[in-house]
Amino acid sequence: MRTFHALIMCYLFTNCFAEPPVFINDESDKEILDTLLLKSGYDKRIRPEALTNITINVLLHSLSSPDESSLNYEVEFLLYRTWMDERLMYEDAGRHRYLNGMSHVDHIWLPNTYIVKHGSLKDPLVDMSLRVYRNGTIVHIIRRGISINCQGNLKIFPFDNPKCPFAIESVALEDNEMQLHWAEISPLESATSLQSFNAYLINSDIGECGDLFTWRGKFSCLHILLVFTRDKNYYFSSVFVPGIILVTSAFISFWLDKGVVPARVMIGVTTMLSFCTTTNNFRSSLPVVSNLTALNMWDGVCMFFIYSSLLEFVIVNYLYRKPVNPETETFLCCNSK
Repeated sequence: MRTFHALIMCYLFTNCFAEPPVFINDESDKEILDTLLLKSGYDKRIRPEALTNITINVLLHSLSSPDESSLNYEVEFLLYRTWMDERLMYEDAGRHRYLNGMSHVDHIWLPNTYIVKHGSLKDPLVDMSLRVYRNGTIVHIIRRGISINCQGNLKIFPFDNPKCPFAIESVALEDNEMQLHWAEISPLESATSLQSFNAYLINSDIGECGDLFTWRGKFSCLHILLVFTRDKNYYFSSVFVPGIILVTSAFISFWLDKGVVPARVMIGVTTMLSFCTTTNNFRSSLPVVSNLTALNMWDGVCMFFIYSSLLEFVIVNYLYRKPVNPETETFLCCNSK
């Protein structure tokens, strides 16, 4: 075992101080990488340095949710991973800005990372780009699609802001072997062509993982928090405005003559049935919770006012039809004269 570690250290030492190969014959990307990987004894099982630093950038590409009331969000993003591998340094007199290494992705050492605290993976990992620069810098871009189970306060639904946390963590290498770092410039940003469907991002936060994520031990980990809001216009047009219209419609019976029984009964009963139908149709798409929510309060207040208008009609109609005591009527008539 000691011999193996000694060989690795010797290999790294000799490669660090060796001059990078020079290519002056207009070699293609493939030819240069073939020389660097296949003819120079490159071993992808050995990490570039004793402590390899990986710089992370995340570019949000797509955000979606099944419906307005869901706490499940689907996020698609590009994950940029940048590190230094001095074994792949080269010199070509500036003919190549970088080498396209997509055809050699299976022969280059890549950091093994995975996503923590998510619901499920939407799509398998897809390699989008692998660039090798002259100084040995490697930029690897992969596309990931994940489904996140978010945290929301349904007591104040639909005025809550769901919070969706997830993390990027090293799989096998501990923090004394590989460390993840956020990029200093634009570590987390949204694409100019960001597509959103029932998902409205209002805030985001990044940082290193705390005790909430580091459940496996000393593995380097970075966390991301996405904060969404809900489309208030949808709820105003579907819940609050219809409720206001039905309540004010029920109040119309106050201006009708107390003797117009059919019209007042029709208005009271119709508004109550319409409100119940509208509420039930809307609630069929909402999550079932046992706690009192803001929508429960709204429904209760609306039903109270509609029922009060119907109760007012019953009381007024009863007093209107109540027979008058003859003695009282005679007394009132005499006093009036």
